[in-house]
Amino acid sequence: MSEKTNQQWGGRFSEPTDAFVARFTASVMFDQRLFRQDIQGSIAHARMLAKVGVLSDAERDDIIRGLSEIRVEIERGDFEWSVELEDVHMNIEAALTRKIGITGKKLHTGRSRNDQVATDIRLYMRDETDLILDEISRLQNGLLELAEREADTIMPGFTHLQTAQPVTFGHHLMAWFEMLSRDYERFVDCRKRINVLPLGAAALAGTTYPIDRFYTAELLQFAAPANNSLDAVSDRDFAIEFCAASSLLLMHMTRMSEELVLWTSSQFNFINLPDRFCTGSSIMPQKKNPDVPELVRGKSGRVYGHLVSLLTLMKSQPLAYNKDNQEDKEPLFDTVDTVKGCLRAFADMIPALEARKDVMREAALRGFSTATDLADYLVRKGVAFRDAHEIVGLSVAYGVRTQKDLGEMSLEELQQFSNIIEADVFDVLSLDGSVAARNHIGGTAPDQVRWAVQQGRQMLQARSVD
Repeated sequence: MSEKTNQQWGGRFSEPTDAFVARFTASVMFDQRLFRQDIQGSIAHARMLAKVGVLSDAERDDIIRGLSEIRVEIERGDFEWSVELEDVHMNIEAALTRKIGITGKKLHTGRSRNDQVATDIRLYMRDETDLILDEISRLQNGLLELAEREADTIMPGFTHLQTAQPVTFGHHLMAWFEMLSRDYERFVDCRKRINVLPLGAAALAGTTYPIDRFYTAELLQFAAPANNSLDAVSDRDFAIEFCAASSLLLMHMTRMSEELVLWTSSQFNFINLPDRFCTGSSIMPQKKNPDVPELVRGKSGRVYGHLVSLLTLMKSQPLAYNKDNQEDKEPLFDTVDTVKGCLRAFADMIPALEARKDVMREAALRGFSTATDLADYLVRKGVAFRDAHEIVGLSVAYGVRTQKDLGEMSLEELQQFSNIIEADVFDVLSLDGSVAARNHIGGTAPDQVRWAVQQGRQMLQARSVD
């Protein structure tokens, strides 16, 4: 015989819900994290109902007092959650009714769980987006500190993971800063579409009560109420957009992670990560593993998966609300937790990173990294670029055979490929000369890196004022 259970909304039903079905359809195990937002939304709803005369002032005050006490109980860990009551909303409503009596049952007037949960999620996502924006800024601030410290540190720049041209470590770090700036803008833009109030849409068609949705929006600091009741309860675009922004952020962090993993390897040995961000091996005593960047690199997969999950969840859904939408919360919550964890780890780790300047510089001396500078030198002497390209290619081939970098060759050796080359060529073949010569906005010159750092600081300062 099946187990049976009862639920508060069972007036329509001739038999209680099967206990397994109750557990299967319940969401309280994971949506209880919305309790603050649920109480916040309910208090605003009660204030609005009193304003339009649906509740008396005394009833409003009893509801607000009861909900405030429940919030303290939950925060204290004294609240008993019930699967039989299905979700966070019904658990809190039932507790309110036990606490203040029949007035608690009046709270749900003029709303449905459909618009209630949509409001809770938006409140929650708005709060979490603000925290994520703060963490992105904290990580960027750490990058600025490190980039300024390493503005003069020369390292090889890569394309195809092959030595291309000399850059500075500070310039490389500022490329990461730019990625995060775009991520920040995406979350700011996403927040605009989160910040729309669904409450008042009720189940799908609004309510006959004389509610004031603009007043509720003002109380909850939403930009405006949603314009269409059907769309208000069924829209999850904001959740998908959040996961898309999160996926792009994690993609950028995987690029950073991959470089950190490479640079800490003995083959590169460009940087040192402090021990507190690494682990050892259970069998190989010499190992120091860059677990933080490796784990961030790996966690991108779950965020990408959540994006696909939500897109699939909403695919072909008819208007308005469907039970499918209960499945939006776990991927969304895990995305929030994952993004915040990855950002915190990086924001703590980046400022503590140590560059091995001598190793970086020595690596930049290998691989003919100043070959483009030699070509530019020839062009400035009047050689057509394609001819200059060929001359430098022949010089590099000679260097490969003789195991000499361009800067290590004598003037006579270089002149066998072009008699236009003169003694001043060594100014451009030096690493410092090469880096300093690209002294334009976005360039590698140390002064340009410091300027970019200053611009970055002004940007972060403007954010803090906003």
